[in-house]
Order: sequence, then structure tokens, then C-alpha cells
Amino acid sequence: MSTEALAEPVAPVRRPWMALLFLANLGLWLAIYAPIQVLLPRQAELLDAGAKEAVFGLVTGVGAVAALVANPLVGLASDRTTSRFGRRHPWTLAGALVGAAGLVVLASASSVAAVALGWCLVQAGLNGMLASLTSAVPDRVPVRQRAKVGGLVGVSQMLGTVLGAVVVTALVTGLGAGYLACAAVVVVGALAFVLVTPDVRLPADRRPPLRWRELWVSPRAHPDFAWAWCAHFMINLGNAFGTLYLLYFLDDVVRHPSPEDGLLVLMLLYGVALAAGAWWFGAHSDRTGRRRPYVLVSAGAMAVAALLLAAWPTWAAALVAAPLLGVGFGGYWAVALALLTQVLPAATDRAKDLGVLNIANALPQVLAPLLATAILGALGGYRGLFAASAVATLCAAAFVTRVRSVS
Repeated sequence: MSTEALAEPVAPVRRPWMALLFLANLGLWLAIYAPIQVLLPRQAELLDAGAKEAVFGLVTGVGAVAALVANPLVGLASDRTTSRFGRRHPWTLAGALVGAAGLVVLASASSVAAVALGWCLVQAGLNGMLASLTSAVPDRVPVRQRAKVGGLVGVSQMLGTVLGAVVVTALVTGLGAGYLACAAVVVVGALAFVLVTPDVRLPADRRPPLRWRELWVSPRAHPDFAWAWCAHFMINLGNAFGTLYLLYFLDDVVRHPSPEDGLLVLMLLYGVALAAGAWWFGAHSDRTGRRRPYVLVSAGAMAVAALLLAAWPTWAAALVAAPLLGVGFGGYWAVALALLTQVLPAATDRAKDLGVLNIANALPQVLAPLLATAILGALGGYRGLFAASAVATLCAAAFVTRVRSVS
């Protein structure tokens, strides 16, 4: 493993490092998805049952704006951090603590404004943490190993989703206790990664100058970066369309007798399939050195899953679509993380550029609630929403074909 902060890594990372990165990401995703999937929809319904979708959409939308801002700014700051504790670790821990503080606010929030404030803190903190954790991949992992590590990151996102639903529906009862449990998990995961793994210090004389205009990455100068960004955005927009209102879909359309239990079943199926997809696609992509074909197959699987629900919005169709979506999204995350790190413009700005790429994660959370509201009202309800998910995912596949520097 290189001792120089800006060097391209050549030594393979070992399993203990990968395990701790996995645990830190697991805590992060659990603390994001347990609220999005279960706690925030419950809280929105308690605050205003008649306008629960609007309240939920407002809260998740303003929170996503906070994520949109925090991710590249924290990345920019970490690229220029010369702390003796390293470039990334201080921001990983700070992000976890800010996110945990937001979850504590949500635990006692009794108004829409308080919920929005708490969720903004959660999204700002955890997306700052995401910027620093994601940058650990190009900092530490050689190219030939990145799809494997990307698969672990994808599995951590899946397990965070599934375990989050388990924690706040089966292990912990009550909104407040659920939020506090999420806060504890994310802090423990961050502490384990920060305290045990090394983080190379950036010498002060190697620190790049701070220029705010550098938050912009020119599509003309870096076209592959731009196409990869667009593909990542569309995949996440399609995924948001397909999952954001899943609890309400099970309740209002499928008429499941216990929507939360139904959601848990679907998440378990999704999770197992995602792990399998991440492992298979990641291993084969690293072995062949190719990225784009695996992204295309993954996007196709996700589109088919969405079209299945658009054509047959039933519980039986959902049981088929969930694992299909899981295989596709797991495979996508495994290979896409490798592809994205291979189109970064410069080693000096890895975290900042990954923060710009991570805007493609956050921006759909802003736009999806607004667009979904319009789609639900004008394009046939949930059928139209799932069809829009498929279209967005297929657009992502088309954009990936324009990336030329990665095979």
C-alpha cells in the first residue's frame, strides 16, 4: 500500500481493511434507509395523515438539497486536509456525528419543520461521511480490485436497507427508539474504521490551492466523467422512482394486510439477490477488466423489474421484481464504482470529484418526489411511476455506452 497520499495504489487491500470499510458503509446506509423506508413515512403520517405523501416528499426533498451541497464541499475540504490523522478520517467521523445529531433531533420532532431540520442534518452529515468513505477506494484500492470492493460497498447498501427495516420494525419499537438505534450504529461503524485503519497524511506542501470554481468539472474537458455522471444520475433517479413510495404502494395499491411486513419480505428478497449480483458481476468485471457490458446488463435487469410492476402492480409481481431489481442494482454498484473511479480527472481532487459524482445520488432525491407527484397524478398512478423508472434506467444504459476510456 502506497505511503504517498496522491499516488495511484498498486498493492491489493487486505480483508480486514475491506471488512471495516464495509461496516462503516453499512452503518451509513442503515442510518439513511431505515428512516426513508419506514420511520419518515410513519412520522409523516402521524403529522398529517391526509397529506402524508406531500409531507414525506417535502422532508426528503429538502434533506436531499443538504446532501447535494455537503457531498462535494466535504470532498473539496478533505482533498486539502493536512491533519496528522489523515485526509479522510476526520471528515468520516465528523459526518457520522453530525448525522447522529440529526437522528436525535428526529427522535423527538413533533412538527414538519423539526422533522425537516433533523433530516437535513442527517443528510448533510452522512453525505459528508459518504464523500470521505467513497474516496478511500481510489486512495487505497488498485484498479484491478475495485469492482470487488465496489461489490462490498453495494452489499453494504443493501444490508443497510434490509437491516434497517429489521431494526426499526422487529427489534426496536417506536419512532424515537428507532432513530436512536440508527444513530448508535452509524457512530460505531465510523469509529471502527477511523480508529483501526490507516489514513495517509497529506503534506502541507502538496496541498492543492482552494479554488471554489474547481467544484465545476468541465464536460468538454472531461467528457467521460460527464457521461458517467449522467448515467449514475439516471440510475439513481430510476431507483428512486421504483422504491421511494414502495410502502404506500403496498398499502394503497396492493392492499397488503401488513404493508410494513410486506416491505420487509421484499427487502429480504432484494437483499439476497443484490449480494449475489454484486459478488458475481464484481468478480467477473475484475477478472476481465471490462466495466461497460456489466453495467448494461445490470441496467437492463432493473428496467425489466420496473416494467413488470408497471404491467402487473400486484403482490405476486412484486415478489418477482424485488430480486430482479436486487441483482441489477447489486451488479451495477459493484461495477459502476470501479468505472466511476477510473474516469476521475486528477488524484489531487479525488474526493471532490467523487463528491460531484455523488451529487448524482442526491439530486434524484430532490427531483424524484416532485416528479413522482406529477407522474402519480397525470400518468396512471403507480403504473406510470414504475414505467418512468424503467425509462430512466434505460437512459442510464445509453449514457454508459458513451464512456470511451473504460471498456
